[in-house]
Amino acid sequence: MAHLLVVESWVGSMSRLLPRAIGEGGHQFTFVTRDLHHYLRGSGSDGPHPLLAARNIITADTNDMEELLPRLERLHDVLAFDGVVSSCDYYLPAVARIAERLGLPGPAAEAVEAACRKDLTRRVLAEAGVPGPRFALCADPAQAAAAARDIGYPLVAKPVDLCAGMLVREVRDERELDAACRALAEFPVNARGQDRMPVVLLEELLTGPEVSVETVSFSGVTAVVGVTDKSIGGAPAFIETGHMFPAGIAPEPERQAVDTAVAAIKALGLDHVVCHTEIKLTPEGPKVVEVNPRPAGNRITELVRHVTGIDLAAACVDVALGRTPDLTPRATGVHSAAIAFLLPDTTGTLTGIEGADEVRAQPGVLELTLAEAGRAVRAATSNNEYLGHIMTADTRGGGAREAAERLIGQLQPTFERQGAQPPSAVPA
Repeated sequence: MAHLLVVESWVGSMSRLLPRAIGEGGHQFTFVTRDLHHYLRGSGSDGPHPLLAARNIITADTNDMEELLPRLERLHDVLAFDGVVSSCDYYLPAVARIAERLGLPGPAAEAVEAACRKDLTRRVLAEAGVPGPRFALCADPAQAAAAARDIGYPLVAKPVDLCAGMLVREVRDERELDAACRALAEFPVNARGQDRMPVVLLEELLTGPEVSVETVSFSGVTAVVGVTDKSIGGAPAFIETGHMFPAGIAPEPERQAVDTAVAAIKALGLDHVVCHTEIKLTPEGPKVVEVNPRPAGNRITELVRHVTGIDLAAACVDVALGRTPDLTPRATGVHSAAIAFLLPDTTGTLTGIEGADEVRAQPGVLELTLAEAGRAVRAATSNNEYLGHIMTADTRGGGAREAAERLIGQLQPTFERQGAQPPSAVPA
């Protein structure tokens, strides 16, 4: 039995999958957080949040590394951690630094920091010749306007240090660019109380289908588990509306996407890590959108598990412990699995979702999770506003996406409408 240190977490899917994987592996964990109430609020109708089942729960300022590192050293002397992990992007660099300080397995801190900051990722990959969009990092609206003229409209304006598509926008002219810059300036602190960088990253707008490559890197070798395709909606935002595994694309673009993702991981120097690398299949070839040094969110790991039997949450635990992960595919009887998300198109209070019972009874439905009535919602601008999801399986071929999209269309949310509200600061 090993003892893991878990430092913060999302409160969505992976926050439940990771404790499950730790327990199923016969291990235990200590949970460290700066705000326990964040997770108490994340408890559902099925009982307390799984993170609260930790052997120990420690309250510490996880945003202050000068205070946190010596405190964790003292805890390590008493509790003897075997590995350290987090599912929350905002704490992945901290986890890598903690691993280095405590002498535990883990990726190089500099590599994780470069992957977690979108501007550093762009610079590293460009220097290594890994294909990506043209880009510019801008400190103020004047710089942004000049860079936009050089790159050319339409383009993408994004923060370098937020997640879930927050404040990522397509901009078509200087007026929209100015609005995007102001929106970023008005959001100086992320959901975990960390100061944001006051910059905007401009990128060439990439066109074409988008996929993600799911990999596990260990001892200098990157194993490719598979490729997931995705649906994007919500323009001018970029909201992930669904995914399917395996991707329904031809073998050659799939091979090219895999090669590009592996090259990006190598260029960043990532090892001892599960990665979720997003790729656009443009007319000029595959180009990197971003490299995430953690398992995929949006329950993509569950799509992978249903099709291949490979548990990427368990692989994340294994590599954090310095153990060779089990990536052996197993026959599951499922040829494709897909997820589709239900999005609000208005601001107000959710009063109900019609059609749930009928949809739940359909063959091939693996999961149906929906928000409860009374929830305050706003028209979706990022992945944080989902009202729920449906997951489907196809035991004969690649039809899971079609089924998921058809069934999600049969769900009809109803609202008590209200006026517009400011962007949400709390991701899932």
